[in-house]
Amino acid sequence: MERVVIIGGGPAGLTAAYELGKVGIRSVVLEKGSRVGGLARTEEYKGYRMDIGGHRFFTKVGEVEALWREVLGPDFVKRPRLSRIYYNRKMFLYPLRFGDALSKLGLAESARIVLSYVRSWLLPDRPEHTFEEWVSNRFGRRLFEIFFKSYTEKVWGIPCSEIGAQWAAQRIQSLSLPRAVWSAVFGQRGGKVKSLIQEFHYPRLGPGMLWERVAEIVESRGSTVRLNVEVVRVLHRGGRVNGVVIRGDGCEETIEAGAIISTMPVSDLIARLDPPAPDDVRAGADRLTYRDFLTVALIINRAEVFPDNWIYVHAPDVQVARIQNFKNWSLDMTADPAKTCLGLEYFCTEGDALWRLSDADLIHLASNELERIGLATTSDVIDGVVFRQPKAYPVYTGEYQAHLENIRRFLALIPNVQTVGRNGLHMYNNQDHSMLTAMLAVRNLLGEQHDVWSVNVERSYHEEVRLPSQTQSETGPRAGQPVLGGIGTASLD
Repeated sequence: MERVVIIGGGPAGLTAAYELGKVGIRSVVLEKGSRVGGLARTEEYKGYRMDIGGHRFFTKVGEVEALWREVLGPDFVKRPRLSRIYYNRKMFLYPLRFGDALSKLGLAESARIVLSYVRSWLLPDRPEHTFEEWVSNRFGRRLFEIFFKSYTEKVWGIPCSEIGAQWAAQRIQSLSLPRAVWSAVFGQRGGKVKSLIQEFHYPRLGPGMLWERVAEIVESRGSTVRLNVEVVRVLHRGGRVNGVVIRGDGCEETIEAGAIISTMPVSDLIARLDPPAPDDVRAGADRLTYRDFLTVALIINRAEVFPDNWIYVHAPDVQVARIQNFKNWSLDMTADPAKTCLGLEYFCTEGDALWRLSDADLIHLASNELERIGLATTSDVIDGVVFRQPKAYPVYTGEYQAHLENIRRFLALIPNVQTVGRNGLHMYNNQDHSMLTAMLAVRNLLGEQHDVWSVNVERSYHEEVRLPSQTQSETGPRAGQPVLGGIGTASLD
């Protein structure tokens, strides 16, 4: 097979290069950024390492776990998981536990939640089109307002009434308030426990460590990984792609390709086709939208700040949505054990007021919000740095499916193009599912037939496992925990 061009050096792109290398096929990976890893990269600042988002390593996909272990070996360590929800100036254990939540919400509020649930059970919203309707029908409107609405709208920047019900069905499967309460009070028996994992595996120096090593292995097998280059045109003729035009250091260069595996946003892929895609396909691609992301990393002059790996911030009076404590992911992520590096995460849209703030203003905002929540004072903050991540999350608006299906039909006419990964499929995959789509795409190029668009199944597995008994001890699950969470609390990846 002729050389394969892989657009994007994140988990999907590098997995594709790694798998191709195993069978002796050379590739060239084209990464727009200065580091590999994409959304799963690990940035570094003055010796502190920090994730762009949090990435727990837990999967049911055997081939993916095998790759992790093969590449990382003893650097694939097991870590305890603790996360909480900040709401109404209180910290709630997450996953929610009945006694903890009851004591902090109070009897009156708890009674309102139960009455609201009964009402939703008797008078559900029908038909069920939106995230708000889907969650309210299963948990009651009051619980939706407390533990779903604020965080979800921070993440997506639009009302829950404008987010499709399909999103909730993907991210919060097979759950209900009675099941959560019953599990919290009485536990489960007979191998039917569903619980958020309480331990997970993690690369000792963050997820970027994995992808930096994969890139080294890819190059050792004769392939190439190029950074700081942007694909500006994708050339195709007669129903096949034959190359790409890239730009780097102000110069353009054409690279021939026998096939392309693309992880770039599918809307960008369509926009860069030469000759252009049909008008209706381009118009649909233009209507696909994304949510962008900022991490404001603050160096705190304290050895300990809070015990959690991360905290979800459901308070509507601050803009921060999630706070990572990188030291609690791995002690090796910190340059000075007497200090702590926190990552305050803000969801925004590229070009909006938050995105346009200077780094100094963002550090000031994050420092003040950290103090407002009560986790540290502004005087504790001794340094900070900002990382911006465009197109971090594909948005599931009401119309996106029709546009995506039209794009999918068109791309099927160019069989030597495979689109994979979160943005390549405009699908909220976690890291392991993105890797699996890349593995299947490689097999497709070798003559097999797999539908990579159907990989995104059993979405909630990332948070849930089944246990043979209540007493089993393994990489995280424990009985007797309800599973309740909003869009971001359903997954961290």
